[in-house]
Amino acid sequence: MTAKRVSVAQLASSLRDAITRFNRRVRQTRPVGDLTVTQLSALTSLQLGGALSPRELADVERVQPPTMTKIVAKLEERGLVQRTPHPTDGRQVILAATEAGRAILAQHERARDEWLAPRLAALTPEERDTLRRAAEILQKVARA
Repeated sequence: MTAKRVSVAQLASSLRDAITRFNRRVRQTRPVGDLTVTQLSALTSLQLGGALSPRELADVERVQPPTMTKIVAKLEERGLVQRTPHPTDGRQVILAATEAGRAILAQHERARDEWLAPRLAALTPEERDTLRRAAEILQKVARA
């Protein structure tokens, strides 16, 4: 995309490809033998979304409830997620990240930041400013 003007479709394709490659590379920074990407994603959703029912978590993660049951069981087995009774529906439970779960997430964030920070430091101030503005725009797009 060397032309100054690109179509929205070309921009969408280029941006999607760059984000996919970047995300894949960042995910590779996670400690080997630790949580699976799926388990980490579910735990992150609980951290960001607060306490959720298993159905809500399955919906957020876009997986079927039986799949989420298996994911949650593994996280619970490791002490990273806890179940509490639903406040209004005795048939349901609420899932939340435990202190250990939040610590694991913080460890993963540190690993990602430790990988990314030197790469950002190697960029020019103008490039870092462009990425800062791009991050703001991507946040806006993600909320839409």
